[in-house]
Amino acid sequence: MKTVTFTEFRRNTSVLLSNVERGEVLIVIRHGKPIAEVSPVSMAPGMPAWKQPALRLAATGAGLAAAILGERSDEDVL
Repeated sequence: MKTVTFTEFRRNTSVLLSNVERGEVLIVIRHGKPIAEVSPVSMAPGMPAWKQPALRLAATGAGLAAAILGERSDEDVL
């Protein structure tokens, strides 16, 4: 756990949040009193969600175009 002043937190936010992303906990103090605790999100271990690959969706069966053409040919018969 690391303690930083509010001014230091504002000046070095990017670096400090990168450290939090790696698992470090920060205590931010202002006027000598703790005002915030910045900690990593307790999700699944590993990469943050925004860095994880997206889900791939797959549908089986005929494609949409084939289904539309099939419906149109059925309408022509009527």
